[in-house]
Amino acid sequence: MGVGPNDDDYIGYVLSDVARLMRTVFDRRVRELGLTRGQWLVLTRLTRRPGASQTELADMLELDRASAGRMIDRMELGGWLERRPDPVDRRIKRLHLTPHARGVHASLWKVAEATVDDALAPLSGKERRAFERMAAAVKRRLQVLTGDDGASSGGEPRARGAAAS
Repeated sequence: MGVGPNDDDYIGYVLSDVARLMRTVFDRRVRELGLTRGQWLVLTRLTRRPGASQTELADMLELDRASAGRMIDRMELGGWLERRPDPVDRRIKRLHLTPHARGVHASLWKVAEATVDDALAPLSGKERRAFERMAAAVKRRLQVLTGDDGASSGGEPRARGAAAS
């Protein structure tokens, strides 16, 4: 008989545990840099989508606008990002990383890569490439099932029906 939902090896539990444990390892490694995982995600999303609006960033981070706004305020005060007016609609503020934040992001990216490398160390190179392909295929399928077009991970912007400011 196959693995059931009450088994620790059930794929849903395994995937959830892998994601949680990778976040925990990464958080421990970057804690001394004074950034939270949420702030790291802001750096990563704005590196991939410079000039995103506050609402677009909130959508990418899966946060409500108020929570995203508070985080953006703190990061702006800390010198991590700046708000610039949208050239077409002055009511919209576009978010851009400061040079300091871009440098820190480059350093943190190395920590993220090391975390992934450590997590996947038990796999051979061939197994890792196969795992990455399979995980990407599952992600694409889930994006289809949820109607997620990639914007939550910093991909292309959502259709104009989504919030844009």
